Parts: sequence; C-alpha cells; structure tokens
Amino acid sequence: MYDVLIIGGGVTGAAIARELSRYRLKIALLEKETELAFGVSKSNSGIIHPGTQNPPDSLKGKFCVLGNLLTREIAKELGVDFKEVGELIVIFNEADRPRLQQIKAEGERLGVPRLRIVERAWLREHEPNLNPDALAALYAPTAGIISPYRWVYALAENAARNGVKIFLGHKVTGITPEPGNRRLNVSVSRTEEPRRSVSGSEVTFRARFVINCAGLYADEVARLAGIDDLTIKPRKGEEFLLDKKREHLVNHIIFPLPTPTTKGILVIKTSDGNPMIGPTAEEVADKEDRSTSDAGLQKVLAATRQLVPSLSENDIIAYFAGLRPVAGKDFIIRHEAKVPGLITVAGIQSPGLTAGPAIALLVVELLKKHGLWPHRKLSFQHYRPKTTHLFSLPVTHLPFLLEQDPTYGEIVCRCEMVSAREVRDAIKRGARTLDGIKFRTRAQAGRCHGGFCTTRIMKIMIEELKLKPTEITKRGPGSNVIVESRE
Repeated sequence: MYDVLIIGGGVTGAAIARELSRYRLKIALLEKETELAFGVSKSNSGIIHPGTQNPPDSLKGKFCVLGNLLTREIAKELGVDFKEVGELIVIFNEADRPRLQQIKAEGERLGVPRLRIVERAWLREHEPNLNPDALAALYAPTAGIISPYRWVYALAENAARNGVKIFLGHKVTGITPEPGNRRLNVSVSRTEEPRRSVSGSEVTFRARFVINCAGLYADEVARLAGIDDLTIKPRKGEEFLLDKKREHLVNHIIFPLPTPTTKGILVIKTSDGNPMIGPTAEEVADKEDRSTSDAGLQKVLAATRQLVPSLSENDIIAYFAGLRPVAGKDFIIRHEAKVPGLITVAGIQSPGLTAGPAIALLVVELLKKHGLWPHRKLSFQHYRPKTTHLFSLPVTHLPFLLEQDPTYGEIVCRCEMVSAREVRDAIKRGARTLDGIKFRTRAQAGRCHGGFCTTRIMKIMIEELKLKPTEITKRGPGSNVIVESRE
C-alpha cells in the first residue's frame, strides 16, 4: 500500500519522485524497462531551453521558464553539470526579422531574461563557423545543456535516498478502483532478476494516487484505467553525433527560424563535448521505430550545412533516433475525474526535459487539491555527492584520485577516458546493462563504439554482478551480447 505510485522512470517521473520525496509519504516508482531513462529520455538532446519558441499562454512556455531556473538550482544540489551556453535563432532574410521580433516579444512576456537581437558583426565575432550569410539572430543567453541520462539518475538516486522505492522491470497491466475505498489497484507484470529473460510473477500495488508518466505509452496506461480520450502519436527525430574533435564547432546552440510544427534542425552543443545535429520530425505509427535512414541523414546534413557550412559527414560517429510522445500542442497534466486518484502527465515532448521540475510542482499541487495533505520532512536530503568523471577533470587532478584508488588509472574506455573505478561505481549505483553503464559513464560512446572497452566492461560486470557472460545484455531481456549455441 502506497500513498503515491508513479508509472514511468524517465525525466518526468524521476523529477516528480524527487519532489514528492520531500514529504512524509510512502512512494513507489514503477518502470517497465531494466533501467531508468531507457524510454523517451534516452534519446533527448540535453537542451535546457530558455523559454522562447513556446506560446506565452501555454503550459510548455510557463513551465519551461520556471524549469530552467529550477534545473540550475537542483543540478547544483545533485552534483550534475549544467552548462549555460546560450542559444541563437538565426535568420538569413530581412523578411524574417518580424518573426524573430515576435519570438523575442513572446519570450519577454513569459519572463525569459536578457533576450536580444544580435547582428552580423556580433555573429562573426562569437560564432566564426556560422554561415557568413547569416543576417541576425535572437540571442537567449540562459539556454543550457545537461546530460539527460545523468540528470534522470541523479534525480532518482536522490529520491531513493529520501525513501522512494524504485521497481525496475515492472510493466503495468491493469488499473482498477478498489470497491468501497478511494484507492487504486495497479496490476504489474514483473520481470525477475536482470539475468532472466522471461516474465516472472504478477504483483498488485495499492495506492491512494497513481501518476501516469508513461511517456509514449501514457495513452495505453490511461486506457487500462478506462480513460479513452488520450492518444499519443510518436514523432520520430533522427539525430547524428559528431566526433569530440569538433567540440568547438559552435559556441552556442544554433536554431533556424522555427516552423509551426517544429523548432527545426539544429546544431547542438552537448554536455559531453560531442556536437549533435538534428533532429528530423516524422510522424510514425510504431512506438518502437527508432530506425535511422539515409534520407534522414541527408535532410539533417543539408539543413545544418546552411547554418554551419563546414559540417562534414565524416565527422559523424553515431546515428540514433528518438520518439517524442505527441498528444497535442501542449502538455496534458490533469486529475482524472472519471477515475479519482489518477493523475495524467502526458504529451511531455520538448521542452519536457527543461520543464520536468516545474511539472513536478504542479503535480504536488494537484495531489493536495484532490485530498493528499502531506507534511514536509525535516530530514529531507537535498544533496548528492558529485560523481567523478575523468573526462571532465583536469589531468593535474589524476594523482589525487590515484592515491584514493589505483583503478582510476586503469583506463577501460580510451575514447572517452573512463576508468575501471568509474564502471564499478556505476554498477554500485544501479547499472545492470551495457547501455546503463554507457549512459552513466560514457564508456562505449566514442568513435570506436565499444570496440576497445566492451569486453573490459563485461569482465567488470561479471565480477561485480556475479553474472555469466551469456547473461550480460545491452539494454535488458532480449538483447544478450553472447548467446549460447543450441547445437
């Protein structure tokens, strides 16, 4: 029996879990994947938007501006690197200037600070690789970048430290009101230990309130409770990661002028140093369609070369695609009168990463409005020790780390400068798959795609998790790296 049950372990679910853990409540988070951040959040660009490019009367706009402020504060508390790099929305024709001024005015109505339009001379000085034909740009200095994976893990780890129970491999299969009580019964199909690839037993959770943050599957979870007016339409975005040697290709996040349906194809600085280009925006039917295409590549290259002509296809080291859970023009955040106790948080596409902490505050208010009156903890733990990453430290710091533990000098991933100690720490914090280790440490994320480090990581996983080589997976059941021959 729980006070609050959260369905979905992406950035929204993790942010809500962390916010609710401030209160004296019994809280659980259910995630159907083997690890957190394996759904929509794992394909996020990592941009903390300033609040521009959203209608002033929208939840997206209001929560983006507030979320930008909250993310900075919480990132400091949780030891997650947030970098304010600023963004530029670039125009090439004088006829587009009124639209740029409109975006500026809408941003100022929302409270986005320090917006200004910069001209060609400023752009040449501050963005030397930008197309020299660029006429002007809207400069939003409060835009930032963060690692979306490490952000989710930090939020969830801090929530767990404050008492939230996290259940991985738990897929919700039913939600029914309990007769005679204002409680909901949530049926779950449970996958047992990560080494098992078959479904385990069924289990039922009881809760006063259930929060549906199931991302692409929020509509399917809603239908389990009898809510049938929600439809999630996946919108695929193909993105392409560049080599770290192009880290200084741009100094800001570079946007074209947005269209009514998309913010456009961007040149993106990332918190890990590898620039990204993309995404496309294509409506698809399959919620598991994360395929990339040559057509997508050519579209992204053509669009981004208009912004930065020196971009080369040879700089690309990885192709990937993510799916945005589109449920209309705005976020859907509501208490379901038809099913008292059920709160829907759906359609959390861009700027969802930025808005997460602000969405969490609204969810707390909805809970209070509908009968939950929690008391704040006196012992809430705000802080989380910063995780050590060699790739973010100066070389002069290495001798001090080696004195603490010589395995900091045992480099497992040469492309991204990741040590054996960092891999072991990631496992201690919950990594159970190769992707889980990659998202936490960046090992396997370099140009060689794990050609050097995968076997070394597997060896550590065997030692730490007591797994057989055939039990190690890339991302959970069905993705085993080594398969036993049946002959």
